[in-house]
Amino acid sequence: MQTIYSMHQNHSDSIEKEEKFLFQSIENVQDLYLIMVSTMVEMRKKEQEFLEISSKKHLATKEEKNPNFKFVNNKVLHLLDESNSLSIALENRKISNWKINDEYITLLLNEMKQSKVYIDYMSNRVNKFEEDKNFIVTLFTDQIAPNIKLYEYLEDHKLTWLDDVPLVNTLIQKQLKNIQTEEDLFFVPKLYNDIEDKDFASQLFRRTVLNEDVLGKEFADKTPNWESDRIAELDSIILKMAICELLKFPSIPVKVTINEYLELAKEYSTPKSSIFINGILDNLVKEFTTEGKLKKVGRGLM
Repeated sequence: MQTIYSMHQNHSDSIEKEEKFLFQSIENVQDLYLIMVSTMVEMRKKEQEFLEISSKKHLATKEEKNPNFKFVNNKVLHLLDESNSLSIALENRKISNWKINDEYITLLLNEMKQSKVYIDYMSNRVNKFEEDKNFIVTLFTDQIAPNIKLYEYLEDHKLTWLDDVPLVNTLIQKQLKNIQTEEDLFFVPKLYNDIEDKDFASQLFRRTVLNEDVLGKEFADKTPNWESDRIAELDSIILKMAICELLKFPSIPVKVTINEYLELAKEYSTPKSSIFINGILDNLVKEFTTEGKLKKVGRGLM
């Protein structure tokens, strides 16, 4: 949707160029995932360095000489730090954001230390797996994921990441919750299937762009009170993509298509767009069904 909208705004007709941008944006989600996971790894390393340096100061306090390493020894953080899958992915994709911009790690550490959750967690020095896991899940969910400064950094780094942050953070939270023991191995997932998902994205993009005029005619007479140029541009794109999916993708259920594009309208378009789009798609589905245009394959796809 965003790529097609960008094409309209730039008056571009280069499908190959825009498709390349689309795939690069999708691929960049993997980097975003690695950056977010690595915040926890770097927080642990920075705190360990701080405690070790403090303990060696000439005039170190009693507390500095005998620091509480519970956070540094957190079993889940150790699991992340020792993950071959994660370290290889970070190296291969050259992810070093927090080594270059370590002030964000310091910021996250300072905010963590002021939280009641951290103070309660550090009230003893014993590392128990379940407590360690619960603390890290809470830390990521309540402090790292919603951090405004971190969000602003990601926005400045790559504008396309703004829409991907919730997806990535939800995945990381789910992964952390699914760790069962300190013996588990942490693997970096692929955020989309290389062949199947990439092929779907390409087909949806190309079929929509190449058939925009035809797809637009499908709903032109369904909006008698609206001239075509008065329909919000995003609404028009969403409708064209939805109609393309209804007619050209037989394996995708009708309800799934409608629900997905209504969510897009709610997220990106005007307040009343989802109602407007829902009404048009509902009428079109009835019409397509009567005319035998909906060629869905498999049970329950209507």
